[in-house]
Amino acid sequence: MTVYRVTIYNIDIMINQSPVVFYILLVLGIKSSHGYEIMKQVGIYSDGNVHMGPGTLYGAIKRMLEDALIEECDGSPTDAFSDTRRKYYCLTVKGRKALSIQLSAMQQTISVAREHHLLHVHI
Repeated sequence: MTVYRVTIYNIDIMINQSPVVFYILLVLGIKSSHGYEIMKQVGIYSDGNVHMGPGTLYGAIKRMLEDALIEECDGSPTDAFSDTRRKYYCLTVKGRKALSIQLSAMQQTISVAREHHLLHVHI
């Protein structure tokens, strides 16, 4: 797994190229969620290409909490049925910046792939 260190806005951000971390950041960038909801949304947003069990999810969440990319927060404000027994997670400022950097890098990669007609290659 490749890890890049980027300094932006005077904040050191470790950009972990793990699809699991990226998709957790993406899910939490949209709305705060609890573990089971994160797993469901990752499956949806990855079109079923990224699968994670509880061990993978909570291992990633633990590291992301330690790296201050996410934090525990109150239930989702849009979720009228927030379960107070569940732990909800949301992005920190650092997590939003990390997600933004990764999305920008992906956008640049897709631009290059389009320029070289690589997006419609069938294997």
